[in-house]
Amino acid sequence: MAMQAQVIYDFSAEPGNNELTVREGETVTVLNQNVGGGWIEAQNARGESGLVPEDYLQVSVCLCSLRITHHNNVCDGAAVTHLFCCNSLRICKVKSNPMLFVTCMGDVGPVWLYPQSPLDCVVADPKKGSKMYGLKSYIEYQVTPNTTNRPVNHRYKHFDWLYERLLEKFGSAIPIPSLPDKQVTGRFEEEFIKMRMERLQGWLCRMCRHPVVSNSDVFQLFLTYRDEKEWKTGKRRAEKDECVGPMVFSTIDPEAPELDIIEVEQKCELFSRFTKEMDDGVKDLLNVGNIHWKRCTGPLRKEYQKIGKAFQNLSSVFNTSGYTGEATLTDALTAAGKTYEEISQIVAEQPRKDLHFLMETNNEYKGLLGCFPDTIGVHKVHNRYYSTTMNHFHSNRIYDYNRVMQLYLEEQIRFYETIAEKLKQTLGQFTTL
Repeated sequence: MAMQAQVIYDFSAEPGNNELTVREGETVTVLNQNVGGGWIEAQNARGESGLVPEDYLQVSVCLCSLRITHHNNVCDGAAVTHLFCCNSLRICKVKSNPMLFVTCMGDVGPVWLYPQSPLDCVVADPKKGSKMYGLKSYIEYQVTPNTTNRPVNHRYKHFDWLYERLLEKFGSAIPIPSLPDKQVTGRFEEEFIKMRMERLQGWLCRMCRHPVVSNSDVFQLFLTYRDEKEWKTGKRRAEKDECVGPMVFSTIDPEAPELDIIEVEQKCELFSRFTKEMDDGVKDLLNVGNIHWKRCTGPLRKEYQKIGKAFQNLSSVFNTSGYTGEATLTDALTAAGKTYEEISQIVAEQPRKDLHFLMETNNEYKGLLGCFPDTIGVHKVHNRYYSTTMNHFHSNRIYDYNRVMQLYLEEQIRFYETIAEKLKQTLGQFTTL
C-alpha cells in the first residue's frame, strides 16, 4: 500500500528545481523518502510529482511496519526518538520529528543531558556589503561551527531573527539573553564592528552551551544551512513552528519527580533573591569598572605624563649648572621622565587587556539575569524542570567567573611586572658616591 502524507504547511516550488507546489491540508502520495537533504519525493492527486521539504509533511505509517522506540532514561548522549501514536486508528503520526530533550541526575541534582562533544562556533571576518545598487549597506559576519568547520554568512538582522525565534520557542522555559543593542549611527566604524562581533560571539557561544537550544532545528539551521534556498525554507518552517512557549515542556523528558508545591515556592523565592542580589552586584561591578577604565585612559594617564615631564624639566635645569659631574644625573633623570611617559601609555592600554573581558562577562550576565523573573514564574507551574534550569545557570556561572577572574589576574600580574621591570632598569642608571 502506498504511503500517504498530509501537507501541514504551504510550499511553493521554485522553477527548474524539480520541486512540487503543495498547499496545507492537501494529501499526497510519498514516492521516495530516501532522497536526502531534508526532501521527500511526492505526487499530488493530479499526478504531478516533485520534491517537497520533509518537515512540511505529516507522514502516516502503518504500525505493523514501524518499531517505536521511546527512551526515557538515556544519560549517555544517544539520540532520542519521540513518536506520537494514535492507537485507535492504528496509525503512528510523526509531525516534524519533534526533538525530545532529556534530563538526568547529576551530582547536584537534575541536569540537562549534555552532548559528549560540546558545540562551539567562531564569529569572524566582518565584511561590508551593499544592496539596491549601493543605496543600503550592511556588515556580514562569518559564523563557523566546530561540527562542520564550514563558515556560513550572517548579518546582524539574521542574529536578531534567531533571537526572536529562540525567545518565542524557549523563552518560557529557558532564559534567552538579549542581543547586543542595535545602533543607527557609527555602525560601520571599525571599533564598533569589532565590539559587536565580540558580543555576537559571546551571545552565540552561550547559546551553544545550552543543550536544548543548541540542538534545536532553528539553531542548527542558523549554523549549518548550505545555500540560500535551504536558509529561506528553514526560516519559513521555523516561523510556522507550533511547539512554542509553555508547549516546549512537552518535548522535555524529565527524570526528576514532581516537587512539593511548598518546596518549589521556597526554592523559587531563594533563587529569585539570589538573582536579584547578583544583578545588583553585576551592575555595581560594571559601574566601578567603567569609572576605573575612564580614569586609566584619562586622569591617571595624565598624572604619569606630568610626573615624567617634571623629571625631564628638572633634568633640563640641572644641565644649566655648568658643573662637570652633572651628566650622569641629568641623563638618569631624563630616562626616568621617559619611563613614566611609557608607563602612562601602558596604564591607558591596560583596561583593554584585562578589564575588557571582565566587563563583557558581566554585561552578558546582566542581560541573562534580566530574563529570570518571567522564567521563574513559569517554572513554579512546570516544577520538574526548575532544578535543571537553575543547575545549568549555576554551573555556567561558576565556570565563567573562574575563567574570567583567572584571565583578569594573570593580565594584572603581567601589567605590574612590566612596570616593575621598567622602573628597575631606570633605577640602575642612578649612582651614589
